[in-house]
Amino acid sequence: MAKAVRFYETGGPEVLRYEDVEVGDPGPGQVRLRHVAVGLNYADTYFRNGTYPIPLANGMGVEASGIVQAVGEGVTNVAVGDRVTYTGFINTLGAYSTERLIPAAPLIKLPESISFETAAAMTMRGLTSSYLMRRIYDFKAGDTVLLHAAAGGVGLIVSQWAKLLGLTVIGTVSTEAKGELAKAHGCDHIINYSHENFAQRVRELTDGVGVNVVFDSVGKTTFMDSLDSLKRRGLLVCVGTASGPIPAFEPAQLAMKGSLFVTRPALADYIADPAEKADLAGELFDHVGSGRIKIEINQQYDLQDAVQAHRDLESRKTTGSSIFVI
Repeated sequence: MAKAVRFYETGGPEVLRYEDVEVGDPGPGQVRLRHVAVGLNYADTYFRNGTYPIPLANGMGVEASGIVQAVGEGVTNVAVGDRVTYTGFINTLGAYSTERLIPAAPLIKLPESISFETAAAMTMRGLTSSYLMRRIYDFKAGDTVLLHAAAGGVGLIVSQWAKLLGLTVIGTVSTEAKGELAKAHGCDHIINYSHENFAQRVRELTDGVGVNVVFDSVGKTTFMDSLDSLKRRGLLVCVGTASGPIPAFEPAQLAMKGSLFVTRPALADYIADPAEKADLAGELFDHVGSGRIKIEINQQYDLQDAVQAHRDLESRKTTGSSIFVI
């Protein structure tokens, strides 16, 4: 019998249920997939707590890797036996499972150079890093970026990728241990925001100029200081709200602070086109497969321990990537 984590009401980690499920045969456009590893992402908590509203009852998780067991009518992009990985949004909910039915469209063939575990740890984070580095801003060698949550899954990938592009990376962290990890993965400067004003420190590090781009996955508590860290006509990229939703602000403040730009991108809009998704995935797989970018899997859980995994994630006990091993 297949197993899955589902939830019937929104709330804290305790609403997650580990259950037996029937999988069945794939319909038109679907495949039956046996998972080998499943990704744990902060976005999962947004579905669970109701920030991202979805019909209930529902499955949990949007990222995993595995082997195709059966294909439905009309499926041409993958075949039985293929190694695949995937990430998405509502269209891929249900990843916290040993086996499942899933639309074939989100599936990405996995090269032999990348393990299932690595794929589950990096498909969402890696594709996010890929569009942040290659689509959001026309980076040039010598540019400077401020990277919040620099020891997180996306942070560790972005910092390594940034160094490949010749960028200077200033990373923020909450502990000294996380600072050491971030520095080992390419951050040139570390700011511990537990006891430093990061906007002030950024000005000191940039001789008062500010940075070209801020990648802010924290949200509510960092938004205004992130704006204050930018150089004239700099870009704030809001990629998450770990501390809560960004507060309302008067757009005129952007002009007053230096004609700044703000964007709130979503991965779904950068992988909606199959050709663009293939380009982003191809460059990511090439960097990881060659060892130029290393994926840190620092936490592994059994699927039945999803409640504890969510508690660890929300209490910021984790670093790098976390996965469930099936």
